Amino acid sequence: MIIGVPREIKPDENRVSLPPDKVEVLVTDGHKVLVESGAGEGSRFSDDNYLYGAGATIVSSPAEIYGSAELIVKVKEPQPSEFELIQHGQTIFTYLHLAAEPDLLECMLEKNVTGIAYETVEDRQGRLCLLHPMSEIAGRLVSQVSARLLTNIEQGVGKLLSGVPGSGNCSAFIIGGGTVGLNAAMALMGAGADVTVADINLDRIREIDTLTKGQVKTIYPTPAALAEKISHSEVVVGAVLVPGAKAPRIVNRDMVKEMMPGGVIIDVAIDQGGCVDDIKPTSHQNPTYIQDDVIHYAVTNMPGIVGHTASISLSNATLPYVRSIASIGVQKAVTSDPGLAKGVNTLNGHITHPALAESLSMTFQDLEEMLS
Repeated sequence: MIIGVPREIKPDENRVSLPPDKVEVLVTDGHKVLVESGAGEGSRFSDDNYLYGAGATIVSSPAEIYGSAELIVKVKEPQPSEFELIQHGQTIFTYLHLAAEPDLLECMLEKNVTGIAYETVEDRQGRLCLLHPMSEIAGRLVSQVSARLLTNIEQGVGKLLSGVPGSGNCSAFIIGGGTVGLNAAMALMGAGADVTVADINLDRIREIDTLTKGQVKTIYPTPAALAEKISHSEVVVGAVLVPGAKAPRIVNRDMVKEMMPGGVIIDVAIDQGGCVDDIKPTSHQNPTYIQDDVIHYAVTNMPGIVGHTASISLSNATLPYVRSIASIGVQKAVTSDPGLAKGVNTLNGHITHPALAESLSMTFQDLEEMLS
């Protein structure tokens, strides 16, 4: 199979979908891998690393990638300038977040694209195994980001997360106890903040309590409990996930207005529309804006700022699926792996993921019936 690795063009996106060592595996399997020149630069992988070290074919433009490859492997969803390059019947394997990208969804449906979304693929235990590595990184970045934004130079409250003896530390409140929430909690706790996590899953908050030996507090997120905790927190983290669907708007503007001036909101759920009311996506170049005297951080590709770590971590998880699709074809790969099948969001002009269809009030076709 011909596999294409385009250069990521989303602003400040430094990741590459397949580092040279993973390309070498695919070439050894007998596949041809086209890599756009410069695709690995943000992750510190040169064209020579791909050409001489891995056996890839280096091409000069994305048009050559999309025009030749049967399988496109990316990190982020195709950007508007790439829509016209996508071929009819092509397979795209990447983070798609289609609930928040209606124009891309329309393009993929029109072109009968098989869209396999990393964020809805599940392993045998039902875990979101391709979302997990980037959620780990995004969660751990929360501590670094919040520490910077709390400083006076960023118009924050001028506090250290940990404080110093006699000054008091910061309170950090995390909404959602999944992979992002847990990693954010551990990082913030390690930085010396007073951390609380809210989740509707009682088993999960018990697990967090056990893992942190009670150092991270936990609450059940009723509206009243959310409002009270937000009003007393210097840092609020949105880490809510509904697989395949838009994130629910849990934090309303009245809650935000009760935060202290210079407080920080980090909405990691922004990829799926965000869980803070009226939140606006931002970029690494312009990561924040101030509304209601509160700093809002809503970068849609947080892990892109640590491209090397993120590229290796992501491709460690995706490579087995890429090898399967390339070796036996997408239909056989999907029918033989129910977890991979859950990643199929579009096929033959239809939405095949129920949560995606429901979130956009559109109809969906049952994937199993379509493949039978």
